[in-house]
Amino acid sequence: MAGRGKLIAVIGDEDTCTGFLLGGIGELNKNRKPNFLVVEKETSIAEIEETFKSFLTRNDIGIILINQFIAEMIRHAIDQHMESIPAVLEIPSKEHPYDASKDSILRRAKGMFSAEDFR
Repeated sequence: MAGRGKLIAVIGDEDTCTGFLLGGIGELNKNRKPNFLVVEKETSIAEIEETFKSFLTRNDIGIILINQFIAEMIRHAIDQHMESIPAVLEIPSKEHPYDASKDSILRRAKGMFSAEDFR
């Protein structure tokens, strides 16, 4: 019997989560915990960080998508994550465009190469 693939988790604003849920990513694990968090004005930073850390520990999640403006709220937790799985990808939102200078994965990747590597 083939094993199931890994899930994509989303931490985002309402529009982002709605789009991905309509695309079919919504799942509940055996403990009835969803693989998404809709961040609203009332959502505390502690709740966002707690959800992020719980996604990191779930073995059924392979990718965590997070709106970049939300990632900025918990940057310390994202920067501490050094494992390749689950991969943490920062994405833009409708109200907040993507800023490559703030993306922790892109900053790490730039540090891995020198100008000599591309000659």
